[in-house]
Amino acid sequence: MRVVKILLVRHGSRVLAVLLAIGAGLWVASGVVTGKAPASKNTESDSKMVTQAKNLVRVRPSTVVAHQGELVLYGRTEAVTDAKLAAETDGRIIHRHVAKGSWVEKGKALFQLAMDDRNARLKEAEALVKFQTIAFNAANRLSLKQFQSKVKLAEAEADLAKAKAALAAIRLDITRTAVRAPIDGYIESQLVDVGDYVKTGEVVATLVSLNPIRIVAQVNERNVTRLKEGGAAFAVLSNGRTLTGNVRYISKSGQSETRTFRVEVWVENSDGTVPEGLTAVLKIPTGSEPAHLVSPALLTLDDRGVMGVKSVSDAGRVVFHPVRILADTPEGVWLGDLPTKLTLITVGQEFVRAGQMVRTKGETAVSPTKADTKG
Repeated sequence: MRVVKILLVRHGSRVLAVLLAIGAGLWVASGVVTGKAPASKNTESDSKMVTQAKNLVRVRPSTVVAHQGELVLYGRTEAVTDAKLAAETDGRIIHRHVAKGSWVEKGKALFQLAMDDRNARLKEAEALVKFQTIAFNAANRLSLKQFQSKVKLAEAEADLAKAKAALAAIRLDITRTAVRAPIDGYIESQLVDVGDYVKTGEVVATLVSLNPIRIVAQVNERNVTRLKEGGAAFAVLSNGRTLTGNVRYISKSGQSETRTFRVEVWVENSDGTVPEGLTAVLKIPTGSEPAHLVSPALLTLDDRGVMGVKSVSDAGRVVFHPVRILADTPEGVWLGDLPTKLTLITVGQEFVRAGQMVRTKGETAVSPTKADTKG
């Protein structure tokens, strides 16, 4: 202390300057002024806060598998062939051969019309043909001997042809007095009864043929290209009965109002036990395609209302994937248009956005091989 006092007395100003310089140096070295040391501690703290700010989501890996696609449609049964039976000649119905609902073969007589004067006109036509035949033969012999002109021979030939045409017409008219079934089928309705007078062209009955029978449904524009004519199809009726058939027709023009296309599946119905008008569920295989099996709870919507699922990339960012639902089964939904492998967000997908950094916690993957791969 003494030395310090002496120095201060002798060199007061210089000593004070030196002490101030040393103090300032120590202050700078300690980081008080520059803040380098405290900044290091703050950076570490901020990093921990950012990490804690990231949302935690639960994820599981998912790998694409071959899925046997199946398109499910809802339709109804329809007769492939039906016919409106009309009278082909005028007359009064004198007899009804079969009852409504009966099954008849093609050509079976359903109604009989009265003959009226048809038999008399038949005899007249037959006699006229006989007379004109004799006249033509005589004219032909005279023409050969040049006793008659060729004009007279032609007139005789024309009269004979006219008589034959009249005979054919009355015979055809008599045949038409029996109103016959034009197809094999069931009599769906009878519009006339015994005693009614019908005119040519008047509908007297309708028939339906139920073998084969078709199931008609509508398919939307997104799925119509998945179907092929001739492909196998199955129909499940309301009573649980399953029918096997083929896709026989796919409309080439969609309905402008609904943007759907008509599809017809034909099935055998030889015993006629499947009537027209039943509701049916069509199941049409569409071939194998890559798909992921997920829980319906994983489906979400983006800001545009597009349905999809969310996954986490290798960099830890959320990715939104639009999907195409291939089938909805008890085991889950089969989704198409996804990458071969991805890390799906199974819990927390509604609380994160595409592009956001997240923390992940894994869970056991669901093996689609344990589930039914047909749906």
